[in-house]
Amino acid sequence: MKKDQAPASAEADAGKAKVSGCCSMKKDQAPASAEADVGKHKSCGYCGMDRGQYAFSRMLIVYEDGSEKGVCCIHCAAVEFSINLDKIQKCVQVGDYNTKKLIDAEKAFWVIGGSKAGVMSKRAKWAFEGKPEAEEFVKNYGGALATYEEAMKATYEDMYGDTRMIREKRKMRKMKEAK
Repeated sequence: MKKDQAPASAEADAGKAKVSGCCSMKKDQAPASAEADVGKHKSCGYCGMDRGQYAFSRMLIVYEDGSEKGVCCIHCAAVEFSINLDKIQKCVQVGDYNTKKLIDAEKAFWVIGGSKAGVMSKRAKWAFEGKPEAEEFVKNYGGALATYEEAMKATYEDMYGDTRMIREKRKMRKMKEAK
């Protein structure tokens, strides 16, 4: 593993040989801006949030059958993965927290926790293309460096509490709108 490369799980390494397409693109081939995938998937397929507004946390999942799912964050990506257990993932990309550029989720440097509020979650999970940027975020806002596997595991661990939080927020919003 290179000095500034995110550690990958054995599972991820085993799957790399068959991965092609969006995550194996060279940097100059990847979508250059948030608009590239947001134009195709404007809102999250699960919660309806505007993916352009949440370009810093959005994810794009591409399956081997060519289908895609655009979601606002890792929480909704976990919902997608749970619903589609039998679909084989070809590529999972996430918006870099700082640049909003889509990057390979498995190669990203993740930060779990910290003082910045998460998207659809109490415990935030952010992705960074470079380790120095992730370390700077931790220095400024707290949290802990993690791999994609660790961030996804934390997402599933948080799912029940996050779902309750989301329901309560939506209930309160509806009550305010009714007044």
